[in-house]
Amino acid sequence: MPSTRDIRRRIKSVKSTAQITKAMQMVASSKMTKAQQAALAGRPYARLMNTVLGAVASDGTDMTHPLMEKRERGKTAVILVSTDKGLCGALNSNLFREVAKLDRARTTFITAGRKASQFIARTKRSLVAEFTYHDTPAYAEARAIAKSARDLFLKGDVSRVDVMFTRFVNTLTQRPAAIKLLPVEEIKSFTLRPDDAPDEPTAGEPTAFLFEPNAESVLGELLPHWVNFVVYQVLLEAKASEHSARMVAMKNATDNANTLISDLTLEYNKLRQSLITKELLEISSATMSLG
Repeated sequence: MPSTRDIRRRIKSVKSTAQITKAMQMVASSKMTKAQQAALAGRPYARLMNTVLGAVASDGTDMTHPLMEKRERGKTAVILVSTDKGLCGALNSNLFREVAKLDRARTTFITAGRKASQFIARTKRSLVAEFTYHDTPAYAEARAIAKSARDLFLKGDVSRVDVMFTRFVNTLTQRPAAIKLLPVEEIKSFTLRPDDAPDEPTAGEPTAFLFEPNAESVLGELLPHWVNFVVYQVLLEAKASEHSARMVAMKNATDNANTLISDLTLEYNKLRQSLITKELLEISSATMSLG
């Protein structure tokens, strides 16, 4: 049976942990709001770009582009986007569970985030490049990641490029997702919107486009930018998911610590009362024995 000193020490230890998790919750909460706003703000632009590229692709029947080239079945490159740090619940575990289902021999990885690099190294999978990105992802970071994947595809080292990341749904829900990046085929079907969310039409979206000097030139300029922006939007989604998951995880940890403190305090008071009662009985018994 633990002594009152042991319980006091444990209460002190749990209180220190609760202070740390509370501080981390507040930091994640402040970052979460900004990250969520950035992720949601990028979606209308992505939808409009899909509309424009879809119109370009349907404008001419014989248009070709190296990024649209279909190839025979070969290796697949996967851009795996994770977090740099832990303490965000099962966010990375759920994503890596999906990655583990991929064919090890036919898949090579480009990682963004230290946790992804560690997972690929730990599972002894093929890693061709690794990147890190800041809490506020920069377009230049996305462009570097996209260029690495694009070079693999254009050189013929891989026949397909996918992106695996955690899609932001809301503060309490983040889901592992995989999208096809290259070759660019069905542009209109691409979306970073959650599968169960309603369509959100872009305000003032035009219904017809006039391309100058011609659709082929526009396609040649827009496709690389489209690939870069898709990776950039994925980084924004991943950061919004990370901060949301970490805020929820730290809140749960703080709540659990406070519950444990209440239970330990109750146990301490019961034990202290029991010891006081025992001492009173001993004093009374001694007094009665002395007459």
